[in-house]
Order: sequence, then C-alpha cells, then structure tokens
Amino acid sequence: MSHEPDIVSKINAHYGQLRDAEQKIARLVTDDISFAAHASISELASKAGVSEATITRFAKAVGCKNVRDLKLRLAQAVAIGQRFYTEVKVEPGANYGVYDEIKAALDHNARLITEAVIEPAVEALARARQILIFGVGGGSTVFAQECQHRFFRLGFPATSYSDPMLMRMAASTIDSNDVVLCLSMGGYSPDVQEAAEIAREYGATTLGVTVADSPLARVLHHLVPMEPLETDYIFKPTAARYVMLAAIDVLATELAVKQKRKSREALRRLKHTLDSHKHGEDRLPLGD
Repeated sequence: MSHEPDIVSKINAHYGQLRDAEQKIARLVTDDISFAAHASISELASKAGVSEATITRFAKAVGCKNVRDLKLRLAQAVAIGQRFYTEVKVEPGANYGVYDEIKAALDHNARLITEAVIEPAVEALARARQILIFGVGGGSTVFAQECQHRFFRLGFPATSYSDPMLMRMAASTIDSNDVVLCLSMGGYSPDVQEAAEIAREYGATTLGVTVADSPLARVLHHLVPMEPLETDYIFKPTAARYVMLAAIDVLATELAVKQKRKSREALRRLKHTLDSHKHGEDRLPLGD
C-alpha cells in the first residue's frame, strides 16, 4: 500500500512557491481546515478575498486534481482531529498534570480488572506449554518485551514478537497447548489481529489486554479490558501506557501466586545469580 502525504503537509511544503493570492487561501485553509473542507468555492473565495478561479489554481498548485479533490482531502485531514491543527489551552499545573492523569487513568481502569476477568486469563497462561506475546508499534513493542521479562522470571516459557512476519510465522507453528497474549492500547492493530486469527485456526488460546469491542478484542478468547482516557493536549505522552503496565503486572502477580512453588524457586535462582554478579543491596528491584 503506497502512502501519499496529507494535504496539510503538501500545502505547507508548497507555500513558498505559491502566488500571493494563493498564499491567502493557504493561510485560510490551515487556520480553519473544517471550514475549508465544508465551504463552497464561492464561500472560500469570498473569505480569502480572491476570485473563484484562484481557488481552482490553488487546488492544482498543491497537487489536487480540482477543487472537489482538494475538499475531499481536507475532509480526510479534519477526520484525524482538530487538536492536531489548533492550539489547545491547558492549565499548566504541577508537571502539566502528568502525575494526576496517570493516577486518574489507573483508578479508572482498576475497576475493570475483576476476578471474573483475570481468573480465566491466568488459568490459560498457567497451563500453557508456551506463551507467545504479540505487540507492535511504539508502545506495544516495549510492552510485549516487558511482559516476556515478567513471565520468564517466574518460570513460564514466554517469547515476545513485534515483527509482523515473525508473528504470522510463529502463530502458524503452535497448537492447542499454547497461548497467544495480544497487547494493544487501542485495539486497532491489523498485524496483531491477523496473527491472533492464525493462532486460533491452529487451536491456540488467544487472550489480550486491549479495548473492549475493538477489532482485536473480537478475536480473543479471553479479554482483559482497558479504557484509554485521552485528552486534547497532544504534547503529553499517553497515560494509557501505565494502564497497560499495570494490567501486565496483575497478570504476572496472579500467575506467580497461582504457582507459588514454581515461581519462588525461579525467583530464588534469579536472585542468587544476580547477587553473585552485581553484589548489590538485598532490596534492589529484582533483575534491574
């Protein structure tokens, strides 16, 4: 699938080569994309103080076939959200409210993690011959690795995958003795979804941490739900990252408690090996 730069990027890139009248239109469009997407050609011309013919020339100058094509691309630009084009006022507060938003997100999502949700997921993980963890992108790749690190130290064979081709290959080699754990903060992850579907075809149990009623959630046997609480302030990293980490910690803790003897022995060996290597204090985080 080819990727074509969005119309806003094209307008910004061509701005220096536009005529004065066309630059007026460019400023009008980028200042109020929603208006430009829905206004008629005469309304655009009137508000920019130019002729309708200039609107047509502007459309072609920024790579569009005609004004209709321009308006279609502007409508697509509007769809990603006005907050990415205009300044959103935010109360500065302490640390821009980072800690407050993390706490609010964790408190909100804690009520979703019930015994009815966790018990079947942990039961499936505990009896798995191997656990495959799928996650892609800038967030879930790291979460998949983190989940592997939480599980293997408890004595459970776990492997994380973030390469789409490798996920599909791994999913093709498993059977009913195995479990696939899918991670996605939004639930719209075609690569993970398709790999999970392949795993199901071969009899594996699929579970995941993601948004309920999302495309990914619909292919899972067991869902650990999460609800991101996103704001219009786009410059702050999403607090949903901490929600995902908390869900992973809950699964790891429940898994360890379910098989205490096995987990304790694995942790003891890990502690012995690391202390012999690092000679650190007794209460340092295990494995860091």
